[in-house]
Amino acid sequence: MPKKSKPTELDMKSEVRKFLIVANLRGYAADNTKAWIKEKDGSTTIVYEREDWKYHDNFFGGEPYGGREVVFYKGEPVWMMVYYGAIVETESDVKGLYQFLQRALRADPESNPYRGPKSFKEGELEYRNSWTGEVESFSGEEGIYRAGKRIYWAKYLGGFVDQRAE
Repeated sequence: MPKKSKPTELDMKSEVRKFLIVANLRGYAADNTKAWIKEKDGSTTIVYEREDWKYHDNFFGGEPYGGREVVFYKGEPVWMMVYYGAIVETESDVKGLYQFLQRALRADPESNPYRGPKSFKEGELEYRNSWTGEVESFSGEEGIYRAGKRIYWAKYLGGFVDQRAE
């Protein structure tokens, strides 16, 4: 059975980027826990679909946490990202810190919509994010700081998958 046609590479970069901007706002950053699916294996799944596109985020919560996001086009995987992070043990306001993280993730840049912006400040907290690469292949690290001290960190990497013709 032949594979479904995909957009050209140039279009794919643009289309995945556009879809991620919307999907991220409706995913973990939205904090809509009622729409989250608790899986039998203890993980949580968040799904967003629009036309031919589907976003699937599956993660194991707690401390530390880890997961992966996959974007599908016409049922075929085209992009993914894996991530892993934790709050520093001495931090006591875990819920408040993750709520701050969600607000930072809602401000992700349109040019690189993998996690959050390069910097986001609110009160005494500051989110910092640095990455290399583009949507087709990238890696990065984010952190949350209070008074210059890192109290949260995460690493992530990803890019296009299943792009070569067989």
